[in-house]
Amino acid sequence: MKLFNINKNETEINQMSPLTWAYIGDAVYELYIRTNLVDTTNLKPHKLHIESIKYVKAKAQADALKNIENILTEEEKEIVKRGRNTQLHHIAKNASVQEYIHATAFEALIGYLYLTKKEERLIEILQMIARCS
Repeated sequence: MKLFNINKNETEINQMSPLTWAYIGDAVYELYIRTNLVDTTNLKPHKLHIESIKYVKAKAQADALKNIENILTEEEKEIVKRGRNTQLHHIAKNASVQEYIHATAFEALIGYLYLTKKEERLIEILQMIARCS
């Protein structure tokens, strides 16, 4: 899933805020979902949007994290923990606080894997989530 090149090394990425990982992770996950929908359906843009919301909303992301927790490495669990424990400055209006916290942790994991160029693992996790949905 190599889209863009980031010029930071893993040490610099580890020092980033988990909210920065989540910021990138949100975009990466949404692009994955949109691409998958375009590839597997013949929906028109409005219907694509409606369908994609089912996957990218906080509750769905929190559920996705639950579905993959048992296959995460210790490093990935630590990334999730950091994402979960970060100070949130915003709560989604259509999600509980717990769902939003877990969705942020999920996005942090996706963003971290993307930023550290762990593309095979990122794809493996995204495909596992797609199979569970």
